[in-house]
Parts: sequence; C-alpha cells; structure tokens
Amino acid sequence: MIKTTLYLVETCQERMDLNWFSFIRSIIAKFKFIYCLVCVVMASKMVVLLPAILAAFIIGVLGLLLAPSEVRNRDLSFPTGTIKIDNDTIKVEVAKSPEERQRWLMFREDPIPLDSAMLLAYGKPDLYALWLINIQYNLDLIWLDENGHVVYAKENAQICTNPFDPSKCTYKNTSPAKYVIAASSGFIANHNVSTSSTLKIISI
Repeated sequence: MIKTTLYLVETCQERMDLNWFSFIRSIIAKFKFIYCLVCVVMASKMVVLLPAILAAFIIGVLGLLLAPSEVRNRDLSFPTGTIKIDNDTIKVEVAKSPEERQRWLMFREDPIPLDSAMLLAYGKPDLYALWLINIQYNLDLIWLDENGHVVYAKENAQICTNPFDPSKCTYKNTSPAKYVIAASSGFIANHNVSTSSTLKIISI
C-alpha cells in the first residue's frame, strides 16, 4: 500500500513538472511571437520614411560638402510676395527654384518675424520632406495643396542636433502638397492656422 502511494505521488509530481515546463515554454514562445510582431511593425514604419530621410540626408550632405564657404556665408536673397491665410495677410519670401528650395532658411541666425514666412513652391503636388539641417531655430511647417487647403502641419519642428540621425529632424507631409509655408515656431498659433485654413496667393 505504501509503495503504491509513493508511486502515485512520484508519477503525479513528474506530470506536474512536465506541465510546468510546457507552460513556461508556451509563455516564452508567445513572448517571442509578440516581439517579432513589434519588430515587423517598427520596420514597416522605417521603410515608409527611409527613402525621404535618405534623400534629404544625401542632398543636405552634398550641399554642405560642395558649397564653398563664401556661398554658405552669403545672404541669398529671395523674391518676395504676399499671401493670405484666412483673413491674415502675410509677407513671404518665395523659394521656387531647386537652388532656392535647397537653401531656404539654412544658415540664418535670426528667426523670421511672426508676421512673415517663407513659401516653398513646387512644380506639382507630391510628398515633400524637409530636413532641418543648418536651421538655427525651430519652425512651424504647413503643407498645402494646389487649391490652398492645409493637408498637413507640424508645430515647433525641432532642428537637427545630430546630422547623422536625420530621422529626428526630417518632416514630411502625408498627403500631396504643392506649397509649404516655413515660419518661426509660434506662427501657427499666432495666425490660428488649422486644417480648415485656406491659403490665397496674392502675388509671388
């Protein structure tokens, strides 16, 4: 009787040990699966942003390497114009050519006054990434379609503190845009810009 009882206890213990081992293995497998899913999601997001980040990074680095110091230090003048955002009239510097759009607000020490801005005008609606390398102050960025409707905006966009990590200072619209308004941080709040705001070009 005693031997039978000991045998049953040992058998039960073996089964319990086996069940606990299987349970731990299943938990580990689930954690591995969840970790794999997280990695896939993060990788997919980086794949979406990677082309824009690489393009902005290459263009910016080449510009810095190939531009002589007198070009980097000189004050490039832009044509000026006037726009309206809702009821507010804004004086703008206009960047139309590829050279002007590449230079835009780089190397400027003083922030743009909040009653003015820079307007980047592109040839066709598309997704346009802006890399805030060599910008001296944070910006408000507003992307608008060909009809002047706001399609994307970024308040207080941070400048680059590490040029080798462009992902933290590259900003890109999610819907096609033809114009980008670049202004000092606080512009959006100062002019009450929202997704329902409309741009009207008076002269550029």
